Amino acid sequence: MNPLKAAQQQAVTGMELQSRRMGVTAENLSNVDTPGYKRKLLMVDEGMSTSGEQFLASRLELDQAEGERQYNPSHPMADGEGYVTLSNVSVVTELADMREANRSYEANLNSFQQARSMYRSLLDILRR
Repeated sequence: MNPLKAAQQQAVTGMELQSRRMGVTAENLSNVDTPGYKRKLLMVDEGMSTSGEQFLASRLELDQAEGERQYNPSHPMADGEGYVTLSNVSVVTELADMREANRSYEANLNSFQQARSMYRSLLDILRR
């Protein structure tokens, strides 16, 4: 495979992964006040396709950490003892994850643009 095309494809894969990661983080943030909500984690595995090319496979897992329990017997989701289990999402952690995903996306975008620029330069040299 053309090395410049491979660099572009790798950058595109990275941008897709970081985009999905930002989506999962946004979903977690939107459910921070939902009782019983379990934080979603995006797990990434490297693999090999049948043609020998590497790829990234991602899957969602739920964070098994327990959410804070709050005494509120009048809440419709209260257990028999009157406690409501809140979500296990930390706003600070999610914002840090969002910032990291955003910066990784930008780095992949810069890598893609650099490979595109190199490709253009190569084509200009070949035209002469």
